[in-house]
Amino acid sequence: MADTEKLYEEWLDKAVLDPDLIKELKSVEGKTAEIEDRFYKSLEFGTGGLRGVIGAGTNRMNVYTVGQATQGLANYLNKSFDSPSVAIGYDSRIKSRLFAETAAGVLASNGIKVYIFPQLEPTPLLSFAVRRLHCSSGIVITASHNPSKYNGYKCYGEKGYQMTDEAAAETLEEIKKVDIFSDVKFMNFEDALASDMVDFIEDWLINEFYDKILEIQPDPGICEKSGIKILYTPLNGTGNIPVKTILKKIGVKDLRVVLSQENPDGTFPTCPFPNPEIKQVFEEGFKIAKTFPADLIVATDPDCDRIGIAVRHDGEYKLMTGNEVGCMLTQYLLMRRKEKGTLPKDPAIVKTIVTSELIRFIANDYGGKTYDFLTGFKYIGEFLEKLVEAGEEDRFILGMEESYGYLSGAHARDKDAVNGAMIVVEMAAYYKTIGKDLTEVMDEIYSHYGMYLNSLLNFGFEGETGMKKMSEMMENLRNSVPESIGGLKVLNVSDYKLSVSTDTKTGKSEKIGLPKSNVLSYSLEGNSKIIIRPSGTEPKIKIYVTAVAENMDSAQKLTGKLSESIESIMGLEKK
Repeated sequence: MADTEKLYEEWLDKAVLDPDLIKELKSVEGKTAEIEDRFYKSLEFGTGGLRGVIGAGTNRMNVYTVGQATQGLANYLNKSFDSPSVAIGYDSRIKSRLFAETAAGVLASNGIKVYIFPQLEPTPLLSFAVRRLHCSSGIVITASHNPSKYNGYKCYGEKGYQMTDEAAAETLEEIKKVDIFSDVKFMNFEDALASDMVDFIEDWLINEFYDKILEIQPDPGICEKSGIKILYTPLNGTGNIPVKTILKKIGVKDLRVVLSQENPDGTFPTCPFPNPEIKQVFEEGFKIAKTFPADLIVATDPDCDRIGIAVRHDGEYKLMTGNEVGCMLTQYLLMRRKEKGTLPKDPAIVKTIVTSELIRFIANDYGGKTYDFLTGFKYIGEFLEKLVEAGEEDRFILGMEESYGYLSGAHARDKDAVNGAMIVVEMAAYYKTIGKDLTEVMDEIYSHYGMYLNSLLNFGFEGETGMKKMSEMMENLRNSVPESIGGLKVLNVSDYKLSVSTDTKTGKSEKIGLPKSNVLSYSLEGNSKIIIRPSGTEPKIKIYVTAVAENMDSAQKLTGKLSESIESIMGLEKK
């Protein structure tokens, strides 16, 4: 009997906490491939926690894999803190509340105090709660913008940002020691509540979260003055109440919600991929906009940490990219604070290395300093925490990533689409008062700085051989630096694995000063750029292409040349 079959039989006998698991296991009896997929490995606990398909087995999200991860976390916390405590939040996904209550029971059984939200709430509110309640850690049950069959388990540190690599590695070591059935101290949630080890988080904390966001509103009153029309969709997630609340508080009078996507629903019936980066999630909003011509359609993902927008221009709606919104917010926040005399010395704009370099040039024009970090908002949260500790909180103007995540205040240490909705809508309202929509604003930015066209190329490989091939590609690039890409000279190469940035003309190298990561970045003539980043957990490689030209047509042609060239250099086959 294969190991997977032994595991299957064990689960069939012991997985009694959730009746759905036994039902599912019985449905795949005798189906070798189905059993293999559920048991051939365990869900991997990385710096972001767990993420996987909901269902039965070690390779699925269920009460047992959640219990095992939480027991490992509890062991780590009890070793690392005196009287540790944990805040827990969850979204609208299938079984999110069950998994949150399961985690609360395990923590309580291990003598760890738990503060849990009584209803679904946005991920940034959990980040706020960890710090406000002085917790040792935080857990949020969410799979962000993945399809409905997924759920996940994110872990946060005591400072309110996701676990650092070191803490995640120590927690993983503890998880590995935990037998999924015999070592987990499960406790019924109602019993945990009765034991006083679990408390519900009260409304005062949520109201304080709103107040902290409102404190950083750049221009109170502008939304009411503008008469801006907003159509909002929470994509059946956690943003419904918080985003509507904050928009009403900043004076948006003409606000409607996409009814088919308003209420929490983990099946996401009208948006199978609830990701505000893609056009499909706006389709329901486009229908309503035929009779309600909103200036802006706003969408937030299920855990409300990402925000996407569609802008009405000449009667049609145009989706703005995460990079474009980041560019406009950078200019708007710096410009308005300068006009009001509240711009600090050395204002800080913080972004990931794959986020548009155009942001740096905008910030420079306002005396701002741009800081780059590896992909992952925890690095931005960590930087913000250091500013706060140094008494330089006011320097933090905006943190962002190209994948639609923004933060403009020190209330959280993670991207926040509640805060994001406030600043994006206010920005649109301001420009409306001077007769512009956001597409026109972005066109002006491109006209002034040049067209920055950002594209993402994804290449997948198969299994272990795929991971090996990606490793060989990266080593070949390191051993043979291309002199040019797409006809543009390579001016600088940054190797984040070696933490070294090298000028190709002089050969002079400088330390990068970021955590080591298997990433290569090529700075080209005319500010164009190529960044290559393979996944560490799956056989996939991402290539970020930035083409800089005078206009869109030229930028698109250059994008084609750069893409074709780097694919050829790496030996990638077109699909």
